Amino acid sequence: MNAPAEHGVIDAARQAAVVAALAKFLPPRQLLHETEDTRPYECDGLSAYRQLPMVVALPDSEDQVARILATCHAMDVPVVPRGAGTGLSGGALPMGNGVLLSLAKFNRILSVDPMSRSARVEPGVRNLAISEAAAPFGLYYAPDPSSQIACSIGGNVAENSGGVHCLKYGLTVNNVLRVRGFTVEGEAVEFGSEALDAPGYDLLAVIVGSEGMLAVTTEVTVKLVPKPEMARVILASFDSVEKAGDAVAAVIAAGIIPAGLEMMDKPATAAVEEFVRAGYDLEAAAILLCESDGTPEEVAEEIERMKAVLDQSGATRLSVSTSEAERLKAWAGRKAAFPAVGRISPDYYCMDGTIPKKALGSILTFIASLEKKYGLRCPNVFHAGDGNLHPLILFDANDPDQLHRTEEFANEVLLKCIELGGTVTGEHGVGIEKINQMCAQFAPAELAAFRALKKAFDPRGLLNPEKNIPTLHRCAEFGGMHVHGGALPHPELPRF
Repeated sequence: MNAPAEHGVIDAARQAAVVAALAKFLPPRQLLHETEDTRPYECDGLSAYRQLPMVVALPDSEDQVARILATCHAMDVPVVPRGAGTGLSGGALPMGNGVLLSLAKFNRILSVDPMSRSARVEPGVRNLAISEAAAPFGLYYAPDPSSQIACSIGGNVAENSGGVHCLKYGLTVNNVLRVRGFTVEGEAVEFGSEALDAPGYDLLAVIVGSEGMLAVTTEVTVKLVPKPEMARVILASFDSVEKAGDAVAAVIAAGIIPAGLEMMDKPATAAVEEFVRAGYDLEAAAILLCESDGTPEEVAEEIERMKAVLDQSGATRLSVSTSEAERLKAWAGRKAAFPAVGRISPDYYCMDGTIPKKALGSILTFIASLEKKYGLRCPNVFHAGDGNLHPLILFDANDPDQLHRTEEFANEVLLKCIELGGTVTGEHGVGIEKINQMCAQFAPAELAAFRALKKAFDPRGLLNPEKNIPTLHRCAEFGGMHVHGGALPHPELPRF
């Protein structure tokens, strides 16, 4: 894919032309172009990389979305879709000569159907709001990212988000029935079906996780699942991260699929406990949160089975929640891990590599060695059940050298994940953050196939360009840098 636009200084004449074209059908309050108005959109959750968008468009109807896309397509202007801006891979980073298309005004829950156990929602609806709307029917939406109080379902679809309960209930792709949206030309398109199956190729699985590069989502139909009768969580302490990692593999090997299986190391629990007071064991080198849900009988049996496995794996302490309040308190600590770490460091870089579960112990040992190598702290919080790591590299973005060392640190972790048989991302997406490591993850022929798919939807590469899929030139440069040591810089972007 050859992106038609570049990050950089905004062209005033081009900006004026685009504003004039969009102003024909968008009122002034939905069309931002002054610096003070566009500044809040200069980055997503990956705040180390920033770029002012040339124009921000805030449509409130599908007709407006279609006309924005058709207008930009006719003018050869790139478009970057954006949801709540909580993404952590730079997937919503704007273009300096493009339009940032915010779906924030698409925030209605259109219907909740308890008979079909589904809900139709607009992309700006918060993840947690779906479960709140379904609660009166004894239902909820299973994927629960830690940012679920703020992140939008459209962003979840773009990144194929997961959450602490994804081990048992799956990622976004496993919980979405249908996606409606518009192509880069402004043509309406639907993927999937509200029926049991849809004819033809499974393009729904293609659009989920496509990071806004194939179409702009305007409506999503999600699956709802019955709320379990009971849920209990085990807090298990270990005197080494290796034992905790091995315990995760042992639980899965025993044929147990917990509702949630999360791990936090000592630096992470220390930060969280000071922030949330969740009751974590601060002496443990690592703790596991192992949840069971279902009927009371099912939960009782599974809890005992997990306790036995954890005890055999060397747990130094085991405690089981005795009430719903205790269970929620335990999970509140895990879900507050990112903001808790934000209290102890000016900035942090949240990573998202995935490895085979049997390699958990070795990757944590490797990360510890990188802390010494780069002189940076790195608490670890992750979805242990499916091997999805979230190392949190702590740094100060005001120090360019620290940012450089952080990038080098992250590069080594992701390359190690690939070496161990894993992937560069589990649920945060590629965006600009991991575009270099995609060159190591996939062979040239595979990347060419990805580019061909992108071209089928977006021949001129106008939708969210320079994200996710690296060019052959970039991969050639990355290969050279890898041979000689170091990491290829990200696209030329202002850094803070």
